[in-house]
Amino acid sequence: MRATVSGEAAMRQNHTRWAVDMCEPVAARTNSVEGLRVAVLGLGRSGRAATRLALARGAAAVYASDSDAGPVLEEARAELEALGADVELGRHDPERLAGSELVVISPGIPPARTPLAELPGVRVVGELELASWYVMSPLAAVTGTNGKTTTTALLHAIGEAAGARTVAAGNIGLPLSDVAAAGEPLDWIACEASSFQLASIESFRPRVGVLTNIAADHLDRYDEIGSYVRDKEAIARNMTSDDALVLNADDPGSDGFARDAAAARRFFTVKRPRLPGLGVHRGWFLERKADGTERRIAPLESLRLRGPHNLQNALAAGLAALLMGVPREGVAAGLRQFTGVPHRLEEVARIDGVRFVNDSKATNVQATVWALRSFDSCLLPILGGRHKGSPYSPLAPEMAGKVKTVFAIGEARERIAADLEGTVRVIPMDSLEEAVRAAFRSAEGGDTVLLSPACSSYDMFRDFEDRGEAFRRIVNGLRRSPDFARDRRRKDPR
Repeated sequence: MRATVSGEAAMRQNHTRWAVDMCEPVAARTNSVEGLRVAVLGLGRSGRAATRLALARGAAAVYASDSDAGPVLEEARAELEALGADVELGRHDPERLAGSELVVISPGIPPARTPLAELPGVRVVGELELASWYVMSPLAAVTGTNGKTTTTALLHAIGEAAGARTVAAGNIGLPLSDVAAAGEPLDWIACEASSFQLASIESFRPRVGVLTNIAADHLDRYDEIGSYVRDKEAIARNMTSDDALVLNADDPGSDGFARDAAAARRFFTVKRPRLPGLGVHRGWFLERKADGTERRIAPLESLRLRGPHNLQNALAAGLAALLMGVPREGVAAGLRQFTGVPHRLEEVARIDGVRFVNDSKATNVQATVWALRSFDSCLLPILGGRHKGSPYSPLAPEMAGKVKTVFAIGEARERIAADLEGTVRVIPMDSLEEAVRAAFRSAEGGDTVLLSPACSSYDMFRDFEDRGEAFRRIVNGLRRSPDFARDRRRKDPR
């Protein structure tokens, strides 16, 4: 499905074509909650959305539970009970689960750590699967270890630049169940899908599936990387020869990914521009079709994102957009206009010649490797949080010659110090605020204080967004602090 028109007005005219060709149901929908007793485990963002969707689509009864409690969950309880759900906080009731005909589990909950492990006869799906039963618009789904949020956001931005009716949903923030419940006509949906979400799918099928890359991650949940990769591969399980699987030709970890999938394989690459897909050649994004014909999409200099990893993200998003029927002009406009996502290499402020960058979304070691490669200036990184199982030693060669001091926080701070011993000075800190202030005192004009934790946030914060917002508040408070001038004069005493 390719467009041949040009210009912004013509792109808007294509809107009607998309609405006719692409909003047909992806597959016959045989799944339904109507008349069923449904249980929802976990009342985070996706769990609340799944509860609302089940109630709206005619479930006979909905039991929603969370093993935690607190003010935020009490607000969720009030909202969902008003809609007709039976909500329980502080535990998951095994009897209620056993009496359910369908259990919807939140992605952050490993099934083995719930009563479900003792209820093998109960059907269990994830929120992404549930939502897919009711979403009638085609999906462009993005997974991978790193870059999936930026790629999803950029794919959505390209669609908007081309005049398409589209949303960014899934792991990026807006639950797919909320999109399904809204029932608005959309040309297509850019959907971020994590390994945790893909682990519990049955019939979920994207029209285009994207794998950004594969690296060791979540080893606090998976026994070995093979299990992690197998959950990622579920993205292609239900794809057909009419669909396309977009792969990173430059990433060794992606070799052999979903080898038996029926979908056509297309590639994005910086190093191998002759493969079918989207590559880089002589300063241009260059599309190469399966028949060998080529066309320029946009000049590389039009991309406003920092770092070589973001070039790969742009290639992945651009290729996915082309495969979803976006015309070349729309892809070029989206690449030119997109400035990035919050908490991913986001410049927060420049104070007294020191730059502060929020990369709180870097929740694994490889993401922090990419962040370090994005800067040439002297760096003062803030690392740490909850350890996820991977060593921090791969950061050492990236720090050589550019990192002055590492400020380590959270549960992983001693592990970080041990893994980087002999490479760079590491100072353990008791809080993020203490780390920011110490880094600022140590910095000179032209330096960059970089929050790029390489860890999850759950030891000290609600999530990576909460951590990033805290960093912003602390940085923006430095100018207003009474000891601002003193902090700039005084070096770190330790």
